[in-house]
Amino acid sequence: MSSNAPSSSAGGVGSADSAAPRRNSKRPKYSKFTQQELPACKPILTPRWVISAFMLVSIVFIPIGVVSLFASRDVVEIIDRYETECVPENLRDNKVSFIQSDANKTCTRKLRVKKLMKQPIYVYYQLDNFYQNHRRYVKSRSDSQLKDNSSWNDVSSCKPEDMSNGQPIVPCGLIAWSLFNDTYNFSLNNQQLAVNKRGISWKSDRDSKFGNDVFPRNFQNGTLKGGKILDPTVPLSKQEDLIVWMRTAALPTFRKLYGKIERDLQPNETIHVTLENNYNTYSFNGKKKLVLSTTSWLGGKNDFLGIAYLTVGGLCFFLALSFTVVYLLKPRRLGDPSYLSWNRNPGGH
Repeated sequence: MSSNAPSSSAGGVGSADSAAPRRNSKRPKYSKFTQQELPACKPILTPRWVISAFMLVSIVFIPIGVVSLFASRDVVEIIDRYETECVPENLRDNKVSFIQSDANKTCTRKLRVKKLMKQPIYVYYQLDNFYQNHRRYVKSRSDSQLKDNSSWNDVSSCKPEDMSNGQPIVPCGLIAWSLFNDTYNFSLNNQQLAVNKRGISWKSDRDSKFGNDVFPRNFQNGTLKGGKILDPTVPLSKQEDLIVWMRTAALPTFRKLYGKIERDLQPNETIHVTLENNYNTYSFNGKKKLVLSTTSWLGGKNDFLGIAYLTVGGLCFFLALSFTVVYLLKPRRLGDPSYLSWNRNPGGH
């Protein structure tokens, strides 16, 4: 019996060890994916490869930059800044009092066409130092009110332009209240030059954001008028000046489309502009400009894209040329790629 005791004791210990739970390990389960051992392209950046890559980028970017720059230079623009010239000389020391008075604000300007301008010619107004991206300004609107007539009294987000004389304002908010209200009339050779103001806003805005059953109500009825007065008989979806203005700009200098001239303008022609200088930019030292512009296949006039492509392409060409000179004058012997770890042990084990 004594001879069997140790064996039974040993067997008990062994069975206890086998029955004990295994210790959890934090080591992840092995796989080629988790251990990053999948087949991969591991190029060796030799001088020839680097020089070829820089040269290829320069060959592609430089022609694109030249074409973009020429397309931008083909755009013809006429820019006329008028906020100072359209104030009488004796009142230019106090422009704010003039713009807030009932004085006659009609002003006549002459625009000379320097190059052929093919239709359509886009008419913009440009404002400088006007921060439409101010947080309180951007939030001061009611999208539900603009879209649906049943929400005409939803003005909770429109302060301070939410109520007037105890009634909700439609459209409410600072953006609508400050609607640009300068007007332009063009004539050429003593004949009226028509400006088409239809289709100047985004179709998605007209169809989805402004309702055809929502009409202006109690608008600009306060003691201080911010801008243009809307026609109460025309639905908001048809008032495209408002729709264009309500799409706020991201930068303090911006242009907004006023209309389109649908005829060609010949070189050396003189356009007479009769404008109403109504909008107050003098309180914040803002600037007002009237812009006539054509377009190209790339859009409006903007040299930045072409200059950016030329800069990157030129820099890559300079680097390729520099590396070529260094490689030819002071060549460096390359190491044997067979000694690289993934070549000596492709399996990773």
